[in-house]
Amino acid sequence: MIVYHGSYVQISKPDLIHSRKNVDFGKGFYTTPIYEQAKKWCIRHKYRRGIAFISKYTFDEAAFQYLNVIRFDSYSEEWLNFILNCRSGNDSSDYDIVIGGVANDRVFNTVELFFDGLIDKNEAIKRLSYEKPNLQICFRTERAINTYLHYEGSEQM
Repeated sequence: MIVYHGSYVQISKPDLIHSRKNVDFGKGFYTTPIYEQAKKWCIRHKYRRGIAFISKYTFDEAAFQYLNVIRFDSYSEEWLNFILNCRSGNDSSDYDIVIGGVANDRVFNTVELFFDGLIDKNEAIKRLSYEKPNLQICFRTERAINTYLHYEGSEQM
């Protein structure tokens, strides 16, 4: 499978050192199989820094047989609970790879409404079901990155 990563630098050797905590699926290297989504990620970097790159990788799907992987096929209560745990710093799971929808700005607003007690979990999931599909693949361990993700090149946006 081909996956992409949008950044302000070319990333030929992904790592976890430069990852942020308390994001959608926790600390990890985030990719997407959707080129247009990676391009949108680049727009932020290009606006802030004047330069952006889409790096391309081959993801060896044999990882599904050998690693601890969780996949969220929709915005669900399970997905929401996972996002809430990761964003609040309470994730204690040991997944090597997490796959699922992105909590974009509109999604994050829904999550914030839930955190603030202004909507319940059912209402949050209902609102999330109207979001345009997207997909992110988060590589959370060096083993997942070094064994199953292979750099193919980068292009400047």
